[in-house]
Amino acid sequence: MADLLVKPDGTHGKVHDITPDSAGWGYVGFGLYRLKPGDEASEITGDREVILVLVEGKAKLSANGEDFGKMGDRMDVFEKTPPHCLYVPNGSDWSAEATTDCTLAVCTAPGKGGHKAQRLGPEGITLTPRGKGANTRHINNVAMEDRDVADSLLVTEVFTPQGNWSSYPPHRHDEDNYPDMTYLEETYYHRLNPVQGYGIQRVFTEDGSLDETMAVSNHDVVLVPKGHHPCGAPYGYEMYYLNVMAGPLRKWRFNNHPDHNWIYERDA
Repeated sequence: MADLLVKPDGTHGKVHDITPDSAGWGYVGFGLYRLKPGDEASEITGDREVILVLVEGKAKLSANGEDFGKMGDRMDVFEKTPPHCLYVPNGSDWSAEATTDCTLAVCTAPGKGGHKAQRLGPEGITLTPRGKGANTRHINNVAMEDRDVADSLLVTEVFTPQGNWSSYPPHRHDEDNYPDMTYLEETYYHRLNPVQGYGIQRVFTEDGSLDETMAVSNHDVVLVPKGHHPCGAPYGYEMYYLNVMAGPLRKWRFNNHPDHNWIYERDA
């Protein structure tokens, strides 16, 4: 199994390049570009669909021969405004030219040719609270199953206030057993505010065959091949993460950990 905590490769250019081969799984890919004004990035999609997320900054984007112009208006991810996003189908390509300092996430999964290149945000994305008390977090649903905008990809942003927990109670989605559960691989791209902060993420199975607890820093990525995967933000530091999920079925069905499901039942 690949190491679950992936550190960025530098601070400029393509700093993450996670593929199914490097992760040791079958569906999810995640790339991240950190660009300066005038920097360019481009990729051919091959057999994979792509959702580009302008985490922060502005860039001129084109996809599948179509010019989408300048996109982006969130200069700091912790502004929490809806992100500008672009869907790119398999069998095509995309390019970006940064017009400001820019952080561009590249979310990928197997494509089926079912959707055309199109903007996915900020229109149609609304910051929504979830949870109660110290389990409160705020969600920007970029491409969850209620939006028929992708063949395989499920993508969402989560903002966790200081001192709170997220992806909690612990839950898993590692069995292809719809409608009870769907098999979904997942990546977490983490940001912290202030940047010198850290967060905690645990990835563990109920039988104990996998149990890793990681301190995550700004721009780290955590791989979730299976098991439960809660994370927490220490007092003084708020946490952002961008989730990418994909599997054989584009639906999000999960089971809470049986020891901790009482929290969900109490708060429901």
